[in-house]
Amino acid sequence: MRTLRLGRTFDAVLIHDAIMYMTTGDDLLAAAKTAAAHLRPGGAAIFAPDCLRENLVEQVEEVGEGDLRGLMWTWDPDPTDETYRVDFTFMVRENGEVRVVHDRHLEGVFARQVWLETLVAAGFREVEYVAPGPGGRPGDVFLALR
Repeated sequence: MRTLRLGRTFDAVLIHDAIMYMTTGDDLLAAAKTAAAHLRPGGAAIFAPDCLRENLVEQVEEVGEGDLRGLMWTWDPDPTDETYRVDFTFMVRENGEVRVVHDRHLEGVFARQVWLETLVAAGFREVEYVAPGPGGRPGDVFLALR
């Protein structure tokens, strides 16, 4: 996402929750530049992060179904930096036995203003912040035009 170059351009680029794996401002800028590099002039990029610094809240969600059940715990051990953690605990039932798996993700979280400034620095000429997202989707969306 930071360095991929396909050698062609598109009318639109969508970057959804994978953008959360950009854990530094430099990572975020590199991903935004990648999106811009793949757009025709006048093309649009949609960035839909899971959250912003302003609205990150600790939460626990149940995930899975059938023989896979688990919890997703979103929390921020240090609200002064640009990262937070998501810990997954899965219970997997196989052949009458249950095993537990833990998986930890470090994700990036940036203030709305950082997003806006980063998208402009990446070469987008117009940037609009939209919340809630399309169709009343909870969350934050940035629309950027090249």
